[in-house]
Amino acid sequence: MTIIGNEGELVKSKFIESFMKNIFLISATMSIVAIVLICIFIFAGGLPFIEEYGLLNFILGTEWKPSDTPASYGILPMILGSLILTLGAIILGVPVGVLTATYLAKFSNKKLYKFLKPCINLMAGIPSIVYGFFALTAIVPIIRALVGGTGMNIITGSILLGIMILPTIISLSEAAIRAVPNSYYEGSIALGASHERAILSLVLPAARSGILSSIILGIGRAIGETMAVVLVAGNQARMPAGLTKGVRTMTTNIVIEMAYAADAHREALIATAVILLVFILIINGTFLILKRRSGI
Repeated sequence: MTIIGNEGELVKSKFIESFMKNIFLISATMSIVAIVLICIFIFAGGLPFIEEYGLLNFILGTEWKPSDTPASYGILPMILGSLILTLGAIILGVPVGVLTATYLAKFSNKKLYKFLKPCINLMAGIPSIVYGFFALTAIVPIIRALVGGTGMNIITGSILLGIMILPTIISLSEAAIRAVPNSYYEGSIALGASHERAILSLVLPAARSGILSSIILGIGRAIGETMAVVLVAGNQARMPAGLTKGVRTMTTNIVIEMAYAADAHREALIATAVILLVFILIINGTFLILKRRSGI
């Protein structure tokens, strides 16, 4: 009887293990299927317009005037606006994020860490529109007083996006730094390095793979942000004319005009989403290639 009971439990255990394995496989497959379906929908809706209007005319055109006759659908101003704001966010957010992660992982005491870490996690949960209103009431007046104009410009948008990507960069970079074996640090200290030198010269380079991944996700967050940028970037569909002038990004162009767009105008907005998706794929692919070639 005992042997039969043990065999029954073994069969039951194998069944549960096989069942859960299939559940995990289905869950992993669903994410892949979702990405494929999104790509199919976006490309099916946007490629016919790009083919009809002309790829070069679409991405290199400098005028976006869908209401004119004939209409103009050039998205180069929006492409440049997205890239400039993302670059500004990287310049402002990456150094602050990595240094903050380093402080939390290697310098902060436990009491301060217990206060700072939940605050950073809370930043990640704040809705984009709240960030936008914060920038509209706090950052825009300061920029307006410093450089004049409306205060809604590239500088304001870059500062806001730099703040918004901080939680992503800080959390992932901290995890990467903590994942570095402590023996690296101890060996460096044993050879006479100071605490700061051991961390900056050895621990951070060892964690560069995770830090680079955090930067990639931060770039994706910045280039895909919509609601916050709508409020503070000026939303002027023209070629960038300086840091103190307003710009419009690809995402804001879509969200502002999609509600009333029809026919070719709507197809042009979907085609804009195609270009945005291609940009994100290129950015991620480039970083993956660089990681593999550098062995990180």
